[in-house]
Amino acid sequence: MTAIMTKCPACSETLTVKVLQCPSCGLELKNDFELSPFDKLGVEQAAFLRTFLKCRGNLSLLQNELGMSYPMAKRKLSDLLVALNLETTEDENCQEEIDMTNWYTDRESTKASEIIKTKLKDNGGWAIVHSITGIPYEITAEPDGESFSTEALPVKPNYTYKVFDDIVDLLRSQGGKAKKGMGRNAKLGEPGCEETTVVGAIAKNYAGKRDGESVYDPVFVLAAVLEWAGIAHNERGYLELTADYLSRL
Repeated sequence: MTAIMTKCPACSETLTVKVLQCPSCGLELKNDFELSPFDKLGVEQAAFLRTFLKCRGNLSLLQNELGMSYPMAKRKLSDLLVALNLETTEDENCQEEIDMTNWYTDRESTKASEIIKTKLKDNGGWAIVHSITGIPYEITAEPDGESFSTEALPVKPNYTYKVFDDIVDLLRSQGGKAKKGMGRNAKLGEPGCEETTVVGAIAKNYAGKRDGESVYDPVFVLAAVLEWAGIAHNERGYLELTADYLSRL
């Protein structure tokens, strides 16, 4: 059957339904019937909605089904919600597509920064990583090609991929394994925040902190990224380089 028209082809005003007819007995009902927001969806939006429902609302599955990046899927979902009057305005925080065509990535490199950057690029510029307790964090590559962001780490400037090299350097210096440490309410050099811990190494080698200065603790997210990339095991209280990654060094 032909899809119902919702706009007048002459003046573009919204059309109304005047007659409903039963295809079996021919009964006709005449009235001013209102079209629902679903009737007014365009062909592309209707197809997106069907796929969204087919994937049970899982944007990762929808991304694979439609062959689009996660940010684009979020944008199309936001547009759909607006069209259905479920949002009043488009989501201003919905990230646009990132142009990664000019990004240089070294696929042969054993540096953690290059491995993670390459994997993010292959994944459309985003990833969902999980904490040791299963909490999901969305990681998004930034357009500069050197940094990434996540709502779980609301700090500026964004962390660069170099932070992962600093963590791996620490792990290698400690025989492949090091305590995560605790940077909350602690200062560099204090118990649990020594430079031999992951949080302490990040504070000193990446952030340039000195002993006695307060530090920020991003390990809960960064450890999840390292595990997602297959570089380190994210265990309770410590990080340990994977056998596969060690074999590549």
